[in-house]
Amino acid sequence: MAVMYVPRHFAVDDEQSLEIVRGIHTANLVTVTDAGLVATFLPLLHEADGGPLGSLWGHVARSNDQWRSAPRGEALAIAHELDFYVSPSWYASKREHGRVVPTWNYTTAHVYGELRVHDDATWVESLVRRLTDRHEAGRADPWSVDDAPAVYVAGQLRAIVGVELVITRVEVKDKMSQNRPDADIDGVVAALTEQGDVEAAQKVTNARP
Repeated sequence: MAVMYVPRHFAVDDEQSLEIVRGIHTANLVTVTDAGLVATFLPLLHEADGGPLGSLWGHVARSNDQWRSAPRGEALAIAHELDFYVSPSWYASKREHGRVVPTWNYTTAHVYGELRVHDDATWVESLVRRLTDRHEAGRADPWSVDDAPAVYVAGQLRAIVGVELVITRVEVKDKMSQNRPDADIDGVVAALTEQGDVEAAQKVTNARP
């Protein structure tokens, strides 16, 4: 069984892990096939009713052989949230003793499960409409699938195949400077705020031990 390296500083509980999975927008879908490793980057949508942990719904091009190649064992979706560089110059520790190095902060989720294929126009159309509504929401003039000619939409739907990852387990690593002293974390938050990375600064603040 594959396991992601997650030091205790960067571990999250089951509810936090599931919350991150619910918010996944995109991921790399990775499968091991008789032909070797295959990976596809694709938009995904979490479906709560897809099992105890839910499932991830997406679609691939019909010409993409990944959907035709039965996985050997579990499939894996690798998703990333926010990530950013951290300079050692931001640390109070640099001024104290200099024993610091650059690093990278990030949140990543490894979602494992059983891959199912949906070569079904009704299933795929439902997914496409839900994905569209999700990403068009909040726009002043949101685009709708119905804005395109029906014949054109039907042709586009025939060109894709649905995939569903029924989730069996989730591993999340949330590395946001939790292993640094308080003064170093203060320095990271201040530097990110100064350079305008408000979201990153808030993420570090929220993850603070």
